[in-house]
Amino acid sequence: MLFSSSTEYAIRGLSELAGRCPDGIIMLDDLVAGTDLPRDFLAKIFQKLVRADILRSAKGRGGGFSLPRPAHDITLMQIIEAIEGPQTFDRCVVGLEKCNDQMPCPQHDLYKPIRQRLKDYMATTTLADLASSLRAKQAWQRTQQAIPKGPRSAESAKPIGR
Repeated sequence: MLFSSSTEYAIRGLSELAGRCPDGIIMLDDLVAGTDLPRDFLAKIFQKLVRADILRSAKGRGGGFSLPRPAHDITLMQIIEAIEGPQTFDRCVVGLEKCNDQMPCPQHDLYKPIRQRLKDYMATTTLADLASSLRAKQAWQRTQQAIPKGPRSAESAKPIGR
């Protein structure tokens, strides 16, 4: 696990929201329906995202959650930093308090270029990208579920013309 479960659920929840209701508002119960996202935990995470202006909430009748700006303007980096904090990618990979080029940990030189590539990816991948990938995966899963599984009957296994 690269990130905390809070960050993973934030990314998954926002991806669902952007995929299902990119321009509107959706209630949390509707958002988590059909997923394994934990409703109460996600509610707490979403409040943190509201405070970070990555999500908007509305109370009362017709309330729920919505994106404050288009999904293509929200990056993974913004989501991660809202949950994990701004120094997420600057932490030592083995957990040392002081780890830098002058005082490197045993993994520092190996991890440094990986960290930069990861930061670049997170800074350029948007919520719209994730939502699009999620929709494609869900469509593929639906087609796979529609394909009959299991052993064929003896009648259908007979060669044609015999």
